[in-house]
Amino acid sequence: MSRGAVTGVGLGVGVGACVAAALSVWPLALVLWLLNRTLDGLDGAVARRRGPTDLGGLLDFVADFVVYGGFVVGVAIAIPDARIACTALLAAYPLNNVALLSFASLVEKRRLAYGDERSLRFTPGLAEGTETIPAYAAFCLIPVESDIVAWAFTGMVLVTVVQRLVVARRVLA
Repeated sequence: MSRGAVTGVGLGVGVGACVAAALSVWPLALVLWLLNRTLDGLDGAVARRRGPTDLGGLLDFVADFVVYGGFVVGVAIAIPDARIACTALLAAYPLNNVALLSFASLVEKRRLAYGDERSLRFTPGLAEGTETIPAYAAFCLIPVESDIVAWAFTGMVLVTVVQRLVVARRVLA
């Protein structure tokens, strides 16, 4: 299997989950979402075994957010009453990523030993990749409550932004 193949297959499965959500085929969306997350975990294990690459880390991160964002768009299409909450969640994601990636860049620039062993230096926070699993599963299991799920997860993402800014202030000041 070539480098990036697991990421590519995972992305395809994830896009399928997004489409299934948009079509309100919630059982299929859930199965494809969980398969996407499994493939994402397998991708990391394969990368650690073969030796991770910077390009692989970047592509994995981009693929994750294609699916994270696309799934929320799918929910917004399927559940009109959740559109405002889904929009808020989509607005929170770039804030979180700016805090995460800007800090990672500055850590690298300063050659600080901070973060984990992944290609990108991730700082811990309340809402990370693992937390998307139950949140998005909740969209599928209780779609009539999608607005509540989206608002709750938006709050978690925004808390994570604040957490990352507090860490950045402590480390970079």
